[in-house]
Amino acid sequence: KVLIISGIVMLTVGCLLVFFGDKIKWFGNLPLDFSYKSDYTRFFSPIGSMILLSAILSIITNIFSDFLNDE
Repeated sequence: KVLIISGIVMLTVGCLLVFFGDKIKWFGNLPLDFSYKSDYTRFFSPIGSMILLSAILSIITNIFSDFLNDE
């Protein structure tokens, strides 16, 4: 049951990113996102984006776990 729901959620998020990817260009350009480019090297560390995504997913997980535990 959990795997099916997780798959549906990931499919939905993937479709949203494909269709609305140009609307969220700010994601990956937050203040703590580090980017380094030289002639031969390119490095990107999205620390700020990871913190924001972790907070959002934690809130969503807590909301859904409250609904599932009420049964």
